[in-house]
Amino acid sequence: MAAPEREQEGGRGGEPIDPGVDIGHVHLKVADIDRALDFYTGVLGFELQQRFGPEAAFVSAGGYHHHIGLNTWHSKGGSPPPSGTTGLFHLGIRYPTRRTLADALRRLAEAVVPLTGASDHGVSEALYLEDPDGNGVELYWDRPREQWPRPAAGGEGVAMMTAPLDLPGLLGELEEPGGADA
Repeated sequence: MAAPEREQEGGRGGEPIDPGVDIGHVHLKVADIDRALDFYTGVLGFELQQRFGPEAAFVSAGGYHHHIGLNTWHSKGGSPPPSGTTGLFHLGIRYPTRRTLADALRRLAEAVVPLTGASDHGVSEALYLEDPDGNGVELYWDRPREQWPRPAAGGEGVAMMTAPLDLPGLLGELEEPGGADA
């Protein structure tokens, strides 16, 4: 017999998932492997781990087998999905420090990759853009948990927000020896 469904804050479901579970990788359909690799390795700096000719490639940070898979199996030469359809909103790439996020902003500026947004969410600071196939990409760093805003009156959870991100201030991290979070 199945366990009865319980209401949980923020949704429905049973017991919470093990806190050690995380998102290991994302696999994207792209129109052109070389163009996608130019962006993910050339601009963002991921390292190519394996390539299967013009059909698939796997990239990562730090030698992991892959954080991002790219393939043309069902999308070679294709166009991005039209607005108003379901699918991936964006993939989030978490940087370990504010300084490394600042370096990502520098890379984007040097490659003339436009941002579609830049936000301070209280728990994190984020840059938003699109890859060459129109996939949404969020580049962000998390503030330490003890700095996350909490709901008033001792409520549980976090009190995320969306405020403008100070891009010149973020780039200033690169001018400080070691950065503010080193």
